[in-house]
Amino acid sequence: MNVVDSSAWMEYFIDGPNASYFSEVIEKVTDLLVPTICIYEVFKKVSKDRGEAAAFDAISQMKLGKVIDLDEDTALIAARISIAHKLPMADSMILAVARASQATLWTQDDDFSGISGVRYRPA
Repeated sequence: MNVVDSSAWMEYFIDGPNASYFSEVIEKVTDLLVPTICIYEVFKKVSKDRGEAAAFDAISQMKLGKVIDLDEDTALIAARISIAHKLPMADSMILAVARASQATLWTQDDDFSGISGVRYRPA
């Protein structure tokens, strides 16, 4: 299973230099888990940059994977991750979803560099 961080989704949607690195994982929707916090972050960024219609298009693609809500257990895992790795709230929630699901996290966010279970590609 795979979780794609918001930074990697944005790279894919803008067809940036690392888009091909993330495309295979994103397009294999049967193994794709999508934390709701990623939907929030991507919708907000795309709406701001390209309008709400483009944001809804992006979210439609994200929802081809299995959307994962943050439950109480995962929230506690996220808090522990945040403390241990000094990660911001959203990042720790995304990593918590990946760990709770025994999934690999794919990202280009350097906050995740060097963390176990993460496939990090510099932006």
